[in-house]
This record gives sequence, C-alpha cells and structure tokens, in this order.
Amino acid sequence: MTSHNAHAYSAISPFTRIERADWDRLVDHTPLPLTQEDITRIASLGDPIDMSEVDAIYRPLSALLQLYVDGRRRTARERATFLGEQTPTPTPFVIGIAGSVAVGKSTVARLLQLLLQRWEHTPRVDLVTTDGFLYPNAVLEEKGIMARKGFPESYDRQALLNFLAAVKSGAGDVTAPVYSHVIYDVVPGKILHIEAPDILIVEGVNVLQPPRLHPGALGVSVSDYFDFSIYVDAEESDIEQWYVDRFLTLRQTAFSREDSFFRTYASLTDTEAEATARMVWSAINLPNLRENIAPTRERATMIFHKDQDHRVDSLLLRKD
Repeated sequence: MTSHNAHAYSAISPFTRIERADWDRLVDHTPLPLTQEDITRIASLGDPIDMSEVDAIYRPLSALLQLYVDGRRRTARERATFLGEQTPTPTPFVIGIAGSVAVGKSTVARLLQLLLQRWEHTPRVDLVTTDGFLYPNAVLEEKGIMARKGFPESYDRQALLNFLAAVKSGAGDVTAPVYSHVIYDVVPGKILHIEAPDILIVEGVNVLQPPRLHPGALGVSVSDYFDFSIYVDAEESDIEQWYVDRFLTLRQTAFSREDSFFRTYASLTDTEAEATARMVWSAINLPNLRENIAPTRERATMIFHKDQDHRVDSLLLRKD
C-alpha cells in the first residue's frame, strides 16, 4: 500500500495538482523573511530542511495563506456591516496540520508560525499540538488502551473541541495542557495560554478526523474549526525509515535523560534499536496511519507529498 490515493490524483477531482517547479514560480517577487539560522533552529529531529526548500515551498504557501486570511477578514467585516455590529469580536484564523508520526508535521507547523509571525498584520501566531489533549498515561492504563496511544480514542476529544470552540469564539485567554515527549505524558499542572492570536496553528496526527456519529456522540469535528488545513503525505516505506532514523537519534539524546520514559532504550545496540523501532512502527504507527490518519487526507485544503529526501515534490490544493 502506498500513500497515493487514486481518486485524489484522477482527472475528476476536488483538487488541483501543482508540481514543485510550477509552485516555486508563483511568487518570484515575494520576499522570504527568514534566515538559514531560523530554519535550522526550528527543524524537527530527523526532518532536514534548508533554505532552498523553504524558498520553493513555504514562501508560496505563506503568500497563499495571506490571500485566505485577507479574504476571511474581508468577509468578517462585510458580515459585521450587514448585521449592524458596531464592535465585532475578532476571531483567529485557524490552520490545521495533519499527517503520520515522523512525516514532518512539526517542522511544517513551526516554519509556518515563523513565516506568518513576520507578516505586517499578523504579529501573534500561536502553535498548539494535540499531544497535550492525550489522556494522561494513568487514564490510558485504566481504560486499557495504553498500547493505542495516538489512536483517536486516546485523546480527550471533548476537551480539544471545547478549547477550539473557545478560541474560535474570540475568548481572550484560553488554556491548553502541555505534553512532554521526554516523560511520554501530559505534564501535571503545566498549561499553555492562548490569548486571542491572529492565527492559531493546530498540529496533530488525527486533527482531520470526521465527527463521531454513534448515538449520543457530538456531531462536531476538530476540523470544523479550521479555516485552512494541510495534510503532510509520503510513501509508507519512507515514513517508516524516517521513524527508524529518528528513533536511533533519540536513543543518543532524549532517551538518555534520567527522566526519560524510554531510558531503557538508550543502552540498545544499533541492531537492537532498529529492530525495536520497526516493531513499534509495525504494531502501532502503521495501523494508526492506515486505519485513521491516511483516510482523512482528502479532507484537507492542501496535501503536501514528500519524496524520500523530505522534499515536497507535488501539492494538491482543493479547488473550492
């Protein structure tokens, strides 16, 4: 099975396909307000990126997003005039970033945050990852789903929906829980304050999940609060290798910390570490990708497809 979807790439499709070279030419005269130092600082572990990639992919994306944000603001002003609102409550433009574990979502989110912060009219751009809305490990253990951490049922979906509803309503101070990949758990008592940003970026593997339709469930999805969304796509074999590479790097860094949940992995040999990483991938991350994450791809506004070198080789943009 590959990540490509025949329907998404067919002639009759809700998406417009744009090749890398064509995308790169869209904004030849738009400045790139970032330096290589900026890019190096925010790149995710194991997700290499350089100035040429940012220039070719993220500079045009930043310009496109500005069109979407300006259009939404214009609509909001016209709506306020129509309704006779004297002081309408400003609400943030919300961007969702979805895709598999290890596909590079965090780098996409951080790059966008840095680029959009440097627009003249959007000085405040906040970033939230949905990891903070995972149930604490103790709750996962109690529910018997610790082995399914990262699957849709492992998240406190109602808390995430409440958070987004408050942000989108224009609330002045909304809080989100904080997750630590070192201790592999939600950090007790630690919260992130979101205070009426111009743009909010929400990153997570399952942010494009449709609403739950079983009896008694809330018929609202996280993506109902998005104004624009991106699915980061790649071939399964490439993502698996990136996951293994990241695991091997973490074994020498975060896993070696005294407080690391995965400290026992730090002493593994290269062969043992690779075998462990591939076992975890096959048992947890691949089933989650196939069952829950990849099926949401076509719900995105835009799909990035990356080649084995982490470079975006083509993009799909929803026509509407």
